[in-house]
Amino acid sequence: MKRFLPFFLLVLAVILGLLFPSVEVVDVADNKIDTGDTAWLLVATALVLLMTPGLAYFYGGMVRKKNVISTMLQSLVCMGLITVLWVVFGFSLAFGEDVGGLGIIGDPRTFFMMKGMVGNAVWSLAPTIPLVLFAMFQLKFAVITPALITGAFAERIRFNSYLIFLCLFMICIYVPLAHATWHPEGLLFGLGVLDFAGGTVVHMSAGWAALASALFLKKRTVVEHTPARVSYVILGTGLLWFGWFGFNAGSAVGAGTLAATALATTTTASAAAAMAWIFFDIARGKKPSAMGACIGAVVGLVAITPAAGFVSVSHSIVIGVVAAVVSNLVVIWRSRTNIDDTLDVFPCHGVGGMVGMLLTGVFANQGVNAANTTGNGLYFGETKLFFVHLIALVAVSAFAFIGAYILLVVTNAISPLRVTAEDEELGLDMSQHDEEL
Repeated sequence: MKRFLPFFLLVLAVILGLLFPSVEVVDVADNKIDTGDTAWLLVATALVLLMTPGLAYFYGGMVRKKNVISTMLQSLVCMGLITVLWVVFGFSLAFGEDVGGLGIIGDPRTFFMMKGMVGNAVWSLAPTIPLVLFAMFQLKFAVITPALITGAFAERIRFNSYLIFLCLFMICIYVPLAHATWHPEGLLFGLGVLDFAGGTVVHMSAGWAALASALFLKKRTVVEHTPARVSYVILGTGLLWFGWFGFNAGSAVGAGTLAATALATTTTASAAAAMAWIFFDIARGKKPSAMGACIGAVVGLVAITPAAGFVSVSHSIVIGVVAAVVSNLVVIWRSRTNIDDTLDVFPCHGVGGMVGMLLTGVFANQGVNAANTTGNGLYFGETKLFFVHLIALVAVSAFAFIGAYILLVVTNAISPLRVTAEDEELGLDMSQHDEEL
């Protein structure tokens, strides 16, 4: 019966599609849909989608040759599974009408099966682009977030069990954080937390879930390994950096000066972090490496994500350098422990996201973005924003880590997460997919 259940659930989605055609035309009086903004968000949406294949190459090049296909597929499958869930009810949970006034979750009936997407309906905080485009843009964030986690348990997770965890994470961790942070009635939004493009919602949630996964699944039988293809890592970094312009600049939800600022800060922070990682390695007596440059660039992209549209370009250099050094130090610390976070997802994405969140509270300035109503950052002599971010960081970290660990326990009870020692030795490409590089 277990073998047939996934297909039956997909058939159920087909039936729902027939029962709920969602052709209700929404006519918003005096709508302000702008063709330039719409064109930019169409491009940005495609750019963010490109990040997931980029992540597949980034992670796939780092694992052993016998696990490359499995690792890449764990990212790519998110593009399929999360999309279906998002269309059926995921977007409603994240951006639907707030349930109970708690600011934690949306009503799944609001946009069930993309209801109300026909016509000129818009999202309240993105009034110049069609609602359906906003939904698809946000989908790409939901797609890549669980994919980020996969680097922590690479080379030792059963694919079928991973699919279960994937669904549970999206429903129980991602959408509550998205609703709380980005919905006008969200809990964190109301407190004044600033997260321009997902440092909290995407990277911190994925990073803490990665740490929980590494602890739950324990160490691989062979921890040390040679990356399969460093060239894949370089290619993946390029695709991620390119796609990140849609991730951050697209989050301005318009083709204007704010998008340009976000693009500039994104470029600068990533460049600074790549150099900082290399130079810090040299200072430690190591040779500069392509892997180090790539990891540093991605850490810079992670750290600037929450701050991209709230800080100046000059301060983005500070954010990139600080994040690279801190993440590098955490990688060193992690390597001396028994925590087998295969591709250092927590030190890079989790810690990078936290550094970015805190430094947003330090360097944010209302002159960069007037939509910041919380106040200026600590650097400018104001304390409210920084302490709001500090409190939110602790709360989100606890929620993501504890919640993810509980979901791992639940998933393992339904279907064992860890592959057998024989399957791990054979490699997941063959043992899970009967394919090889």
